[in-house]
Amino acid sequence: MIRRVVVTGAGGGIGAAMARRFAADGARVVVNDLDEAAAAVVAAEIGGIAVPGDAGDEADVRRLVDTAWEELGGCDLFCANAGILTGGSADAPDAEWAKAWQINVMSHVYVARALLPRWLDSDGGRLLFTVSAAGLLTLLGSAPYSVTKHAALGFAEWLRATYAHRGITVQALCPQGVNTAMMTDGGESASRAILAASALEPEQVAAVVAEAVRGDSFLILPHAEVADFYRVRATDTDRWLGGMNKVQRGFDAAVHP
Repeated sequence: MIRRVVVTGAGGGIGAAMARRFAADGARVVVNDLDEAAAAVVAAEIGGIAVPGDAGDEADVRRLVDTAWEELGGCDLFCANAGILTGGSADAPDAEWAKAWQINVMSHVYVARALLPRWLDSDGGRLLFTVSAAGLLTLLGSAPYSVTKHAALGFAEWLRATYAHRGITVQALCPQGVNTAMMTDGGESASRAILAASALEPEQVAAVVAEAVRGDSFLILPHAEVADFYRVRATDTDRWLGGMNKVQRGFDAAVHP
């Protein structure tokens, strides 16, 4: 039974929706966000505990995990949801690449470092990474985001393969477009209109997550079509890449007729 939950990036978007859903289902929730005021608002709404902090800072992550043990007596589910969208290509500044790596990848590493010793010495736990369909496929127009989300998925897979037999369940949430602030970040790209057309509300994603954490499937796919796209990418990679390049060519022609 999931009774003690921590959610990072929970001041808005998918994170806030998950915090609300788990609280409504009877869990006590620790709400983390870099935006202290936003974390406080969500925590007050659900009767949770606000712990502001930077998911990309290891000391803040350890403090967050310590708080879960001090206030809740442990953690059954940790939702490593914080992430950032950085647009651009290989020419994006090094600082942007480094920031994307820190938040989208190292934040998950810090969570694992803080949680694994505690969980391995007890009854285990459940770790949910919000990865994005970009980690399974790609996101045209956002090289740093795509690359770091692929890395996040790779780390989640490694954790699952390494610790599944020791009571630790790792799952990867991979939605496509969701109607959050991230949908408007990063400027226009070849992917934007496609994602917007099938975008879900954060509450819809949270409902899918609430159901998925009752089981142990590694991939959580709120957009069912992602499974088909992923299958084509894996079994006919050249066809997949050709299709993606066709989308990019169409965008380029529209922007630069």
